[in-house]
Amino acid sequence: MSYGQGGQGEPPWDPWKPGSQQPDWGSGNRTPDWAALAEASETRNRRRRLLVIGGSAIATLAVGAAVAVAVVSANGDNTASNQSGKLPSTTAIPSDTTASAPSFAPTSAPPPLDPTDFISSVKKDTAPLSPDILFPGSQLTVGDRVYRKGPTASTTKCATGVQRTLPKVLTDNGCTRLMRVTYSKDGVAVTVGVAIFDTKAQADKARAQADSKSIITSLPGQGVATFCRTSVCRSTTNSVGRYAYFTLAGFTNGKDVTTKNAEVFTTGDDLAEFTFRQIRRRGEAQASSAANR
Repeated sequence: MSYGQGGQGEPPWDPWKPGSQQPDWGSGNRTPDWAALAEASETRNRRRRLLVIGGSAIATLAVGAAVAVAVVSANGDNTASNQSGKLPSTTAIPSDTTASAPSFAPTSAPPPLDPTDFISSVKKDTAPLSPDILFPGSQLTVGDRVYRKGPTASTTKCATGVQRTLPKVLTDNGCTRLMRVTYSKDGVAVTVGVAIFDTKAQADKARAQADSKSIITSLPGQGVATFCRTSVCRSTTNSVGRYAYFTLAGFTNGKDVTTKNAEVFTTGDDLAEFTFRQIRRRGEAQASSAANR
């Protein structure tokens, strides 16, 4: 195809060459081939569009590669690898890690009531009280030992139920009531005496002033022979709250107690421990009742 209207032997017009390299059409009165020029212009435009489209695609690939590398580098690994499956979902990523933890107003339950408070003062220790309330039932079982409950007694004249140095101790410290109960087992009997005061301080003072001659008077009856009136017996003294309690244990046949008579010591200790627990339970019951009001 000829790009000009020159004669035979003239080089054609090359659309890709600059004007300085084109054939000289100024001589010979030659005119350009306008159709060829138009086609060449369209060819140049089409090539330019292809270059632009190709360059955009390359730029897009470059941006995608940068994002992929940035994601991998964010994991602290400088080696480019496909870890998209290990990335957390957007819902798992916290939006603001600087937000402070939620705070709650401090709350606390009221402290539990102390049972000792209720058995330490007559003003709080108001529950009914009698020998049968403090020592219920007809027998007491401690482990494999069963003690039969015998007679009981209660008096506001505390000195009448004790002997030797104990009457003065109880009177001087304001004893308001004395309760006694006797338990027996296999020829051994024990009388428990509970002296009641208005305050814990009075009971503590009475316990401190009691000596080895401060003993209660044994309480026989209901099948229990008289004991510990002329024979040697074992006695104990203690207190809890506004209560001072005493035990006197010995043989019902009048035999003297020695340190070898373990059964007498065990009987006295069992009843002393039971008395303490009963007074303590009295405080617990009143504390629980007050807390539920």
